[in-house]
This record gives sequence, C-alpha cells and structure tokens, in this order.
Amino acid sequence: MTYTAWFKEIRKDDVALAGGKGANLGELSRAGLPMPPGFVLVTRAYDAFVESSDLRDAIAKLASTSDSEDPEAFEEASQKIHTHFSGGKIPEEMAEEIRAAYERLSEDAETAVAVRSSATAEDLAGASFAGQQETFLNVRGEEALMEAVKACWASLWTARAMAYRAHQGIDPATVSLAVVVQRMVESEAAGVMFTANPANGRRNEVAISAAWGLGESVVSGSVTPDSIVVEKGSGRVLSRETADKEVMTVYAGSGTEERPVPEARRHQPVLDDEAAAELVGYGERIEKLYGAPQDIEWALAGSAFFIVQSRPITALPEPEADPPSDWSVPDQKALYVRASIVEQMPDPLSPLFADLIEGAVVRSLRKLMDEFLGEHILREGDLGFPTINGYAYYYYSLAGMWHVSAKSGVAFRILLRGGERSVRKRWHEYSRPLYRKTIEEWEARPPEDLSANRLFAGVRDLLDAGAEYYTSVQTIIPLAASSEAMFTAFYDWLVRREGDPPAQTLLLGFDSTPIRAEKSLYNLGTWSREHSVLARALAGTPSDRAPQLLGMEDPPAGVDEGAWREWRSRFQAHLNRYGHTVYNLDFANAVPADDPAPLFDTLKFYLRGEGQDPYERQKRTATRREEATTAVLERLDPARRRLFGRLLRWAQDAAPVREDALADVGLAWPVMRRMLLELGCRLVKAEAMESAADVFWLHQEEVKKLASSLDAGETRPGSLSEAVEQRKILWRGRRRVTPPQLLPKGTWVELFKGMMPAASDEQAGDTIKGVGASGGQVTAPARVLGGPKDFGQMRPGEVLVAAITTPAWTPLFAMASAVVTDVGGPLSHSSIVAREYGIPAVLGTGVATRRIRSGQNIRVDGDAGTVTLLDGVDGEDRVRPAGVASEPAASSKAGKVALAALVGAGLIAALVRWKRRKRAKGT
Repeated sequence: MTYTAWFKEIRKDDVALAGGKGANLGELSRAGLPMPPGFVLVTRAYDAFVESSDLRDAIAKLASTSDSEDPEAFEEASQKIHTHFSGGKIPEEMAEEIRAAYERLSEDAETAVAVRSSATAEDLAGASFAGQQETFLNVRGEEALMEAVKACWASLWTARAMAYRAHQGIDPATVSLAVVVQRMVESEAAGVMFTANPANGRRNEVAISAAWGLGESVVSGSVTPDSIVVEKGSGRVLSRETADKEVMTVYAGSGTEERPVPEARRHQPVLDDEAAAELVGYGERIEKLYGAPQDIEWALAGSAFFIVQSRPITALPEPEADPPSDWSVPDQKALYVRASIVEQMPDPLSPLFADLIEGAVVRSLRKLMDEFLGEHILREGDLGFPTINGYAYYYYSLAGMWHVSAKSGVAFRILLRGGERSVRKRWHEYSRPLYRKTIEEWEARPPEDLSANRLFAGVRDLLDAGAEYYTSVQTIIPLAASSEAMFTAFYDWLVRREGDPPAQTLLLGFDSTPIRAEKSLYNLGTWSREHSVLARALAGTPSDRAPQLLGMEDPPAGVDEGAWREWRSRFQAHLNRYGHTVYNLDFANAVPADDPAPLFDTLKFYLRGEGQDPYERQKRTATRREEATTAVLERLDPARRRLFGRLLRWAQDAAPVREDALADVGLAWPVMRRMLLELGCRLVKAEAMESAADVFWLHQEEVKKLASSLDAGETRPGSLSEAVEQRKILWRGRRRVTPPQLLPKGTWVELFKGMMPAASDEQAGDTIKGVGASGGQVTAPARVLGGPKDFGQMRPGEVLVAAITTPAWTPLFAMASAVVTDVGGPLSHSSIVAREYGIPAVLGTGVATRRIRSGQNIRVDGDAGTVTLLDGVDGEDRVRPAGVASEPAASSKAGKVALAALVGAGLIAALVRWKRRKRAKGT
C-alpha cells in the first residue's frame, strides 16, 4: 500500500487523499510555480495508524462527549486523544516509506523540513480552517520527522479544531488528516500575499505583508510587517508602509526562535518596487489557476521567490471606494440638514431611490404648506432634497429661510389652524385612506401583466404617495412630542412630589402597531412551542432559509402536516399584517414581507422560551399607570385635577397614534419592490444587468430609456453591468463615513449644531454623553447592529447599539437589556419603546456606533444619559460598521422643545380667549 505522494502526483481535486493544503500544493507544483519540493503522507496513512493503534473507538467516544458549550470539555478530550497518539507506533511498512521519501527529498541526513497538517476540511472556500491544526518547522532527521508526523495527526483533535468543527456543523467522523512534508527554505524574508485587497475588497489590488526571516513571524503576528499594495496588471505600487521590524523568526537547532532584527535592517524595506511587482506576477498566476482570490504564503531566498502554500481568501469583503472626505456643497449660503424623514435613511441612497425621492419629498412638503398656510410661502428652488456623497439632506436656501422666518405665525397657524383633532382627523380620514387607495389600485394589477413603462410609472406613483403620507405624519409627530412635553412639564413643576414615579410611568402600557406586531410574533412562537417536533425543526433552520420555508408544501422530516400548514398560515398572516415595516426607507433594502429572515431570528428567540411575555409586561405597566394616576388625582385640588386630566388624556392619546402612523409609512414598499424586481428580471433577460436587484443601482433616466426599449421589443438594449458595479463600489466606500448633520461645515450653520439630536461627534474618553430617555442602569456586553442583516447576532441580555431604530426594530427590544443610539431624544421611537419594555435608554450620542464595539462591556445609565466604556477606550477614529450611519438626525431637540412651547402657548392663548368669551357672556 502506498502512503506517500509527491506534489506533482496530486491534483487540486484530491482533497480526500491529500487534504486541502496538500491538494493546493500539488496543483501549484503541477503548474510549474516556484516552490520547495515535498511530498504528502496521505489520509490513508492516518487511517492505517489509527486502526493499527486501535484508536478509532476511543477517539469517537472522546470527541462525542465534549460539550460544544464548554471549552474545558474540548480541552480535556483533546489531551486524552493526544496521549493516545503520542503512545502509538507507526507501522513499520509506513515508516519505511516515509524514510525513503525523506531520503529522496534530503540533501543530507539532517535536511530541515516543514511538517504541516492538511485536513480534509481545511483550506476550502467555505471555511477558514487555517491555524486549526499544527505546523512544525525546521524538523531534522528521521526520528524527529516520525514524532512530528504523529503530532500532526494528533492536532486533528486539538480543542480549537474540535470546537471549530462543532461550530461549523462538521461531523467528526467525516474528517481525516494528511501530512505535508516540504523542504524548508532558509529565507532571508517571507510573508503573506492576498491577491485581492482584504481592507477594501478591491479585486484589482494585491496586498503584501513582508518581514525579515521565516514567514512564521508574519503568520503568528509576532512582528509588524511591511505593508505594500500593488496594482494588478501594471505592477505599480499604490501604497507602502515600512514598519519597525523588531524581531524575526530564524532557525535554531531543531526548531525556530525569535531574534532581534539588526538595527540597520529594522527600518529598511523588505521588498523594493521591482521585487513586489515580481511577486505579484506569481500571485496573478495562482489566482488565475484557481479562479478565485488567494491567500498565499511566500519566501525569498537570495533573489528567488518560493511559494509555500495557497488557499482561497475567506470572508473577503465586497470591493469599495475610498471613503469621501470632501463635504463641500453647491450653495455655500444655504442650509443642508439631515432631519425628519432622513432619520429613516441612515445609509447613502441607492441611485434610483435618490433620483425619485427628491422630487417626491419636495412636492409633498409644498402641498402640505399650501394646504395649511393657504399661500405659496416658498419659491421655486427654496427647498430641495439633494444628496451629498450619497447621503440625503434637506436643502433650504437663504431666501427660503428668510421667507419662512418672516411669517412669524407659521408654527401657530400649522398647529392651531384646526387644532389637534383636525390634524389627527386629516391623517386618519384623508392621508391614510388616500395612501391605501393608491396601493390597492396598483396591487390589483399583477406586475407581470404590466408594460415596463407602466411598472415604472407605478413605482413613481407609489413613492409619491408614500412621501405625501410621511409628510402628513410629520403633523402628528409634533403633537405627540408636544403633548408629552407639556404634560411632563406640568407634572414635574406642579404635581410631582418626592417619591412619585416619573411622568412617563403615567403614559405607558397602551397598544400601538409595534407592540401589536411583537405580540403577534410572540403568539406564533408560543403556539409553535406547543408542537415540539415543529419547534425543533424551526429552531434548527438557518434564518436565511425563512423565505423557502413559507414556500414548502411538504413539512420537514417528522413534522405533522397539519401543524406545518397551520404554522405557514400563521407566519404568512403576520407578514401580511406587519411585513411592510421598513428598516430603511430606501427601497433597495428588503422589508420583512419579502425577506422575513430578521423576524425569523426573533421567532427562534421566542421558541427557546426567552424574553418577557408582552401581555404580562403590558399588564404590569398598565397597573402601575392606573395606580399612579389614581394616587395623583386623589390629592389634587379641583383646578389642577382638571388640567392634569386634560393634559394626561392628550399625551396618552397622542403617543400610540404617532407610532401607528410611523409604522404604516412603508405600506407601499412591498408592492413597489415587487414591481421594480419584475422590471429588473426583464432587464436581466435582456442582458442589461446581471441580477434583478441591480435595477436599484440605475438612474431614473436609464430606467426610462431601458423601459421604452423593452416595450418597443428591443431584445438587447445594452448592458449597464459595469456601471452598476462601479456604483456599488462607490456606495460601499461612502457607507463607511459618518455624514455631518449640518452643511456647509465651518460656517454660520454651525449655530444650529446644538439644536441637533446627536451630541458632538468629537467626544473622547471612556464616557459617552447622550440623552437619558428611559431610566435605570445596566452593565452588559454591547451588540452593535448595522441593520436587519445583523439581527441574528443579537443575544439576550446584550445592549442594543444602533444608529437609529424604527418600528421594525421593536422585536429586538425583547432581548435587549438597554438601548443606545447615535440619534434620537426623549420623544423618539427608541425612547418610547424602551420605556414600554422597562429598559434604560441613552439616545443621541452621535458616536455610539463608532466608539463601541460588539462584545465590549459598557454601563448604560439612562438617568444620567451616559454610556461608560468599561473595557477601555476604543479608538475614536474607527470607521463605523457597514450599514451604520452615526448621525442621520431626527427632528431636532431644540425643534421639539420649540414646538412644545408653541403648542403650549397656543393652548394657553386658546384658553385665555375661551375665558374672555365666557366673561363677555356673563358666565
């Protein structure tokens, strides 16, 4: 039986024989790339050793008893397995074959070789097993080689390797191990080369790390290497950072050791531009060989490069442009502000949404002002909704601001023209029905039956309707904010005594759409738990398969067919009712109706029996509210009791209406996305794009032109795939920055800075200040979430940290121990829901998503409005997580206060007029 195979005898598909590393080295050797010679002790050698030493049953028993949740169990099992291997004896026939191969490879009896493990599940594109098994360097002599081989075999069962396989769901019985034996190169320099830039994902750039000595110092991280970025094709060096290389790894006896780098070479570049370009040439050959970006270890001896190994790059980010740094604006005398509707647009806008939303927002605002003011207060060009570096801003010209400020009674006239009832009536009887009517009209027309031009016309119609609806909601928000502010001020100044609960206690425990959505999901989770087989099947299903589950007629194995039908019906009913809630208004982002994965994450949370019962929580909150209200009313004099009752009813009525109104903003989004994706499918068929979702990355004029071409019967209107890819790259780079709340920077608009909802983005130190929006103190690990794709990362008891939250985020509050946001205030959605859940909230920090990292222990003080970083300060200049915008300002705190004051003043004025009329009538 043959136990060894030389590199040139192995192909890349021989993973089962030579393991991932061995198969890769065989392919490189066959391709004629420069590499040290070597052979592989194939997996049948491992199997033969295990059989001859009677280890298989012992290994299976030990590996199966280790608890995946207990690292110590893995460690104990590993030590026992290692003892079995070290005491075993390599069969003589196999030992003779190893000696013969070593002698053929050797220049003398003590030739140094590297002995590396090569598992059948490592170095594959789907899993990064690098470093899970062992490598032994500078192994000299036959006996040392035999011991290194046995140690490599045993390393298949290290604690970290077993834990990694358990996490990846790989059955221990299916893995085996080959061993690579390769002549060592006594390199003067070595390092790692990535044939795509892992920092920004760009496939046209190669990133090289280089250090003196053996490559182990680079791989292990014991030295800071030189970093070089080279452009593919041209070999041009794009950037270079020459490090202070204090130590290097060198040969020492029968192993390696670290030694100081000679002073003259510490700051000397390891590779000049010519050498870097030569190395990149090898990288390009290897990438072409495998058809995918590669992670390559290399060595330099004399003037010759050697390739030591290559594996696919795992978790390579998508390519992105450099983050923008220029925030100049076209009109230096105007005000650009991220406010109001922008709070639901935390990321740069997709091109198509940016083109369509600008006109929709401007038209809806003008219509509202005309309706309430009865005149054209703004001229053409005074108001806009442009993007700066892809981020949405309201634009107000200097003249426009002057016209508005000149109308001293504008706010009074808007809020008091018809009073609170007329505003709510307008929303309930006009705005929402009109919005629903528009949706129903387009929903009744199957997208596949519409022409391309009609599809796009429908999208524009629906987006206009959505923008108009949101604008009408803006008349509800100030009333809700003002009612709470008025009640709180009255309660704190004229009612509250020491020991009384805060004003918010008297406003909680009411239903709203987000709370009803939470109850609906909780009900589904509770019902599912009553069907144990179904619950287990759902709990074991990855969340990204949730859409497939809804389409499965046949139940998973073992699940009752009736229970399966009922579950699908219930989940679909939930999506039909609540699936329109948006995480981000940009229609490039999915909503739960077409991607229920984030909801499925929360459902599995309820399946595990975690979290509070929302009914019991609401009952307790309502009881506290009623008891506190009764206690106050019993002690107040008649005059204060009457005013207290009026203000309390006003505040209690307004807040749920605000949440209901906001939750319905996305009603048109599922229909709109279906229409756009239908249009996208047709463009893919016409080879204009590569995927249906690429339609979001086109500009309005491009869509119009393509739609007309499709309707005219053109089958190949031309491809925009390259343009789409470049726009995505630009968008990803823009997403990495924190957009300023106010522009232009450094001008008179800075006067408004203190009125914005986020604190200064220049906060330093271990204490972050914000607005205390829900009381209490909690110390717990943080979980920074950039959007719905991250919801599955949330664990019960963690602090939810996000740029903003919308009603669609509400299910996560059931898991969170506290909430911290970049933007928001005491009257925002995050605040209202946090109070309902009884968890602390600190909002409007401006920097939370940049300063806090997931897993970091923080203390959230909702009373003081502070967040303390307990694990040390995390660099203030750290780029924010993908998908997170640190300052997408909501309506300003000062604006809320001002509106509350205006409404209060208006209410008082109305009361004064009423009293005068009463006096005039003698009553």
